[in-house]
Amino acid sequence: MAETGARVLVEAIARRFERFEPPAVACREPDGPLGWPGYGAQRERAARATGSDESVVCGRGVVGELEAVLVAFDFGFLGGSVGQDAGARIVAAFDHARGHRLPVISLVASGGSRMQEGILALSQLQRIAEACLRTRREGIAHIAVLRNPTTGGMWASLAAGADVVLAQPGAAVAFGGTRVRDPRATGEPFTAEGKFADGQVDRIVDDAELPGVLAELVRLLHPSRLAGPPEPAPLPEAPDVPDLPASGWEAVSRARAADRPRAGWYLDRYFSARFEISGDRAGGTDPGMLCGLGEHAGRTVAFAAQTGTANTPAGFRTAARLVRLADQLGIPVLTLVDTPGAANGAEAERDGAGPAIAELFTAVAAARVPVTTLVIGEGGSGGALALTSPDRTWITADAYFAVIVPESGAAILKRDPSEAPEVADLMRLRPQDLVALGFVRGIAR
Repeated sequence: MAETGARVLVEAIARRFERFEPPAVACREPDGPLGWPGYGAQRERAARATGSDESVVCGRGVVGELEAVLVAFDFGFLGGSVGQDAGARIVAAFDHARGHRLPVISLVASGGSRMQEGILALSQLQRIAEACLRTRREGIAHIAVLRNPTTGGMWASLAAGADVVLAQPGAAVAFGGTRVRDPRATGEPFTAEGKFADGQVDRIVDDAELPGVLAELVRLLHPSRLAGPPEPAPLPEAPDVPDLPASGWEAVSRARAADRPRAGWYLDRYFSARFEISGDRAGGTDPGMLCGLGEHAGRTVAFAAQTGTANTPAGFRTAARLVRLADQLGIPVLTLVDTPGAANGAEAERDGAGPAIAELFTAVAAARVPVTTLVIGEGGSGGALALTSPDRTWITADAYFAVIVPESGAAILKRDPSEAPEVADLMRLRPQDLVALGFVRGIAR
């Protein structure tokens, strides 16, 4: 799709696509607002080559079964660069999406701001960022697709801040394009794959998959499905455990059992379809924190699920990103708690473990949508508590929750490691203890 025009790309994704009438722009000088020599002729040649009168095509169409607004860049038109006309079209498209409550899909292939229009082109980044913010505040989702290439201002002002970011395999993605950055700066950090590895892209999607993935996301995120106050996410079904643990150490042992169901087991049974987001947008990913959006009984539910590992700062930041996104769009949240605690080595400290956990605590505390938590395994200290709802938490019969894992508790008390089972009993960390203490609402069966 990278070599085709914007209209061909849009037709592959959307049915019944109707272009918007371009908004009026004040300056209509042949060579642009700067009087750049030959600029008018350049535009005429680009129009003949692409069949478009600008670098972006904006309109609305049916993606899957629901309508969306599409903003499609044509790299063949002056490198997909953005000047006053293109900027005005993008802003108008977001305004239309807000007024008609439709999600936005940006199909980006751009070298950045148009040099021939100077500072008036660069200033479009501010206007586009403002339009994105206004739309976000209205609870309208924005999905960006990074095509080849996506560099400069359109990566920084339009695409990178989208709610969900997809990327074409092999696409060049970077703030600095190849002609302006250090020529020695090459390789994976400047590719879609590098951005995915660094937590800045949610998924790499090839051309054949793209229409189906976009249809799924539009269905999950369409405002028509998210109207009204969100009801709390129902609890997942828990495995049948006939009896409760007789001791604290038995509760810990059950939670650590290799054959106990993990997050994937619960998510597979809970959702009929789901889309996982990836990365904290700040350079990191954590496979031990599964986050995304799914469909449960015809409703969209956001999820953040620990997989039993010690989560890194990137994991906590990704979960915070998920909770904020759900709150912005009015989607209830389900969290699955299962971690022995946060990673606490030197690398985690350098990456900001404390601020990352604080960010997740704040996101959960600030959420206006209901957050429902099920503790499915180990509930170890603040790394588990940060993902836990303050008032809607349940626990399974093969889980526990404690101020710290018993072994570390024994160390703090300067007791022999062999006394960890006794410490576990003193902690009252069993499911039935947590019900009696009022920490959880009940035991899921």
